[in-house]
Amino acid sequence: MTFTIVLLALVAAFLGLRLYSVLGKRTGHEQEPVARRPIETTAQPMLRQPAAGSDAAVAIPVNDISNVDMAAQSGIKAIANADRSFDLGLFVEGSKSAYKMVLEAYWRGDKEALRFLCDDDVFDSFAEAIDGREARGETLANRLVRIDEVRVVDASYDHPMARVTVRFDADIAAMVKDADGNIIGGSMTDAVETHDVWTFMRDVKSTGRNWKLDETDSV
Repeated sequence: MTFTIVLLALVAAFLGLRLYSVLGKRTGHEQEPVARRPIETTAQPMLRQPAAGSDAAVAIPVNDISNVDMAAQSGIKAIANADRSFDLGLFVEGSKSAYKMVLEAYWRGDKEALRFLCDDDVFDSFAEAIDGREARGETLANRLVRIDEVRVVDASYDHPMARVTVRFDADIAAMVKDADGNIIGGSMTDAVETHDVWTFMRDVKSTGRNWKLDETDSV
């Protein structure tokens, strides 16, 4: 029950252009069983840690923990100490974009985008679910209506790997159509309340600043 994913490019520039353009195990989203784990789009990563010293790195300080659970606070501080470019506010905003981008890539069956954003295990899970859907001649007409809340619920640093777990409370309209375009499940007028928990991972010693979605779950 896990998906994985990478987050998007220089978050400041990316968010300015397409904040809501981005994996996880669904809770009624697809109207079908789905695999789990992370992603990224064609040219740019979904959530990318800003370069140290860049304008993008000047945002919400890491000590702004209003949206961080107590269990995650020590881990966030450990990550910030290991990676001075880490910015919690930009990370949270980027994770929202990543959430939307991954879901939409899965819903439309975009394996290229998913391969870019996911680790091998998560990509394989997504690809298997997409292949099964295509074999049945089914398509998804899902839509992310809104993200109600984003909270960091856990975080850890085990040299050199940083992990941050984020909970997304969102409303999703889900509909499945058969090969003839007939609706066989769901409704676009009745959004489903979802609660997804995704863990993003990054090697802070690597030259790349991209985060990958290590796994996801639902609550």
